[in-house]
Amino acid sequence: MNENHIRTDSLTVSYGAQAALSDVTIGIPKHKITAIIGPSGCGKSTLLRAFNRLLDLNDDVVIGGKVYVDDADIYDASASVYDLRKKMGLLAQKPFPLPMSIYENVAYGVRIHNNTDKKKIDGIVEHYLKEANLWDEVKDRLHTSASKLSIGQQQRLCLARGLAIEPEIILCDEPTSALDPFSAERIEKKLMELKTRYTIVIVTHNIQQAAKLADYVIFLYYGKVVEAGDGDAIFKAPKEVMTQAYIKGEYLDEIWVTREARRAKKIEEGEGI
Repeated sequence: MNENHIRTDSLTVSYGAQAALSDVTIGIPKHKITAIIGPSGCGKSTLLRAFNRLLDLNDDVVIGGKVYVDDADIYDASASVYDLRKKMGLLAQKPFPLPMSIYENVAYGVRIHNNTDKKKIDGIVEHYLKEANLWDEVKDRLHTSASKLSIGQQQRLCLARGLAIEPEIILCDEPTSALDPFSAERIEKKLMELKTRYTIVIVTHNIQQAAKLADYVIFLYYGKVVEAGDGDAIFKAPKEVMTQAYIKGEYLDEIWVTREARRAKKIEEGEGI
């Protein structure tokens, strides 16, 4: 059985003529937290959206290579997007509670997946609000608008909503960047708890957060994988000069140009890369 819950093989993504990802071959280990790091515009969110086919919503997107979830090619013509997205919960950068009550936010996805028994839904709502560490704060106002919650509470509600459909994988796109430090820490602690039961992929530009949470790290720059590996190893003893510089907060473009020139020369001389 493959230990990678998600893997890509020579994945390329372009928006029209603009390349976003180039020849990305990586694996996402099961029941671990994988952090995708890199500066803004390097392809982090594009890679994340490739995993649940949210890229399909862009008319001008062109996708090449393969993406496998549970060893099934998710871009195969016979693949079910509905089944794929049921496997994945999504926690976005900014919380987007549905324009309805706290209760209905959690119940909504459960009903879509054909569970309409009132008692069962009541139990599911309570269970997943507790999972998201939100129940005690909202149990007496479940039928009030979710928009009245604080932004930190809204993000935990979105987590509860995602967990309620019982996914295998949680995709997180900079889930704490809009939160205050206290609310961010609550989300981070919850993700650490959840990783024993879910595969978690988090896009973050926050090096400290990645170092704290990540079992596995993928460092992207200009749509290419610079380095990928064990989280401790990446942050304590990175192999690539680019990774060392990024972790230190140094300017990367000059190093990148030199690196790519050396790679191109090796290819030209038939040495591979």
